Amino acid sequence: MTISSRARQSGATCAVRAGIATDLEHGAVVPPLHLSSTFAFEGLGKPRTFDYTRSGNPTRAHLAETLAALEEGASAVVTSTGMSAVSLVLQLVKPGDLVVAAHDCYGGTQRLLRSLAARGLFDVRFADLTIDPAAALAEGPAPRLVWIETPSNPLLRITDIAAACSAAHARGALVAVDNTFLSPALQQPLLLGADVVVHSTTKYLNGHSDVVGGAVIAKDAALGTELAWWANCLGITGAPFDSYLTLRGVRTLYPRISQHLENASRVVDALCDHDAVAQVFYPGLPSHPGHATACAQQRGHGAMVSFELRGGQPALEAFVRELRCFTLAESLGGVESLVAHPATMTHASMDAAARAAAGISDTLLRISVGIEHPDDLVDDLVQALDVARSAADPATEAGDVILEAAVAS
Repeated sequence: MTISSRARQSGATCAVRAGIATDLEHGAVVPPLHLSSTFAFEGLGKPRTFDYTRSGNPTRAHLAETLAALEEGASAVVTSTGMSAVSLVLQLVKPGDLVVAAHDCYGGTQRLLRSLAARGLFDVRFADLTIDPAAALAEGPAPRLVWIETPSNPLLRITDIAAACSAAHARGALVAVDNTFLSPALQQPLLLGADVVVHSTTKYLNGHSDVVGGAVIAKDAALGTELAWWANCLGITGAPFDSYLTLRGVRTLYPRISQHLENASRVVDALCDHDAVAQVFYPGLPSHPGHATACAQQRGHGAMVSFELRGGQPALEAFVRELRCFTLAESLGGVESLVAHPATMTHASMDAAARAAAGISDTLLRISVGIEHPDDLVDDLVQALDVARSAADPATEAGDVILEAAVAS
């Protein structure tokens, strides 16, 4: 089945039917796993479709075709990790080119951008793209690449993809959008004007926290060919078994996302109602600055929720210690619920000044809401918040009140 014919199906059908009944040799309903590193030539000078797994593999091809169809792109490259997907996109820029990236993008992405820029491979500028992307992109030299992350990690800020793409294209720039937090089930950046979509397939696409991987989907066939060339050249393509597991996860993406959304709604309500919580960051809240934009470009608000906890370090430690249904761990998007402390975990590679500029405080927590029973998740959160409130540092609580009053005024 071709990508174009799959794109006419609903996303849910495309995800489930990926590679089904394509085995012509034995008629296997689920496509077999091809672990071979090399493939026999038909004869001298006559390679088959696949000759070496770094360059191409049937199992990885099934996953790539499916992801391209889900994002409605021309082609996809499956990479070994999410960060290798980021690295692959950066092969599109050269020394002297400018990359403009969201000021609050993932800490690992920031670390890579800053490190490669320090070596002179390109120039980088971090900008707030959430308020007025046209104004932010009009400043200074014209960029070659604009890097968008929406919702952002971890504060879930929203960037108007269509507006940012229009402004970037007016200056001759390519636009890459990290769509990891929502997946194509909830957002399709290519349809909003982006040139490239990036995923850490480790997260929602795989959905089971048992394999790492990445993907880059190109809107244009020529750009896709260039990306595939670089992936083979650098040797960062994904392994067959990892691709097999990820494709297995993709088949349940849509029902998983549905349950994630239902649970996230319950979790957000519980957080908003508890006085141990100073602020909740979730695009589904009407009070969120990006709510209207999120409603316009997304089909749901996702299952990532961040919040500020009152009471300082004592409350933070008590809260995390008391949780039973949320595991303290990095990553996100699995069926299990996780809680992370960005300042010491996902964004620890950023220095204090960079975290402050991005709005990442020491009392910020990020939750990846899983698909457990929502009553269990809410009960667990509430009891842990109750304990955190009791453990709160009185001096810190007073500071929280003063800060909130200052912000309100």
